[in-house]
Amino acid sequence: MTPTHKVYIAGPDVFFRNASEVMQTKGEMAQAYGFHPSTLAEDGDALGGDTPFAFGLSIGLANERMMDESDFIIANLTPFRGISADVGTAFEVGYMRAQGKPCFAYSNTARDYYSRLTEDYYSGGPFEADGEVTRATDGLMIENHGMRDNLMLDTAVDQSGGAFVAEDAAGEDRLGDLAAFRAVLIRARAYFDAKA
Repeated sequence: MTPTHKVYIAGPDVFFRNASEVMQTKGEMAQAYGFHPSTLAEDGDALGGDTPFAFGLSIGLANERMMDESDFIIANLTPFRGISADVGTAFEVGYMRAQGKPCFAYSNTARDYYSRLTEDYYSGGPFEADGEVTRATDGLMIENHGMRDNLMLDTAVDQSGGAFVAEDAAGEDRLGDLAAFRAVLIRARAYFDAKA
């Protein structure tokens, strides 16, 4: 299928031991659905610097350039190192939303944010009712909106016209499973076909 739109593929997958292989697979999957995956290699960005901080800046700026050149984003918002999505990926969703570009996302867990917050972070309570707000014993409000992650991420995806697929991974590789990624590719293809 001839690529029609450039997609920025975001997520904590870049931290995997087999990151290059995973990103290549995701790129090939995107191509199969008619999308052109954005990659550092093709953009010719030279990454580096005299210090670790300068190297980090070169990565961040290269990612911003790739997002500027992309038509939409697909973000892996599976909880990473905690109860919520990778913070860098969350920034990227916001960056693309601010540009008015469609935001698509997926999570390899069907559990909503409220469940992860109350069961995993706060170990099931106790909680207190404070008017219409539920609070943990530390006094902080418990966000309960029936959303997949922080309300700003769900809002960005919903209001951009994109889709957020959240389903439990079938195997043991909760973070790296690609079934939900494929499902969101299908949704993105339908979105762009409808606009053609």
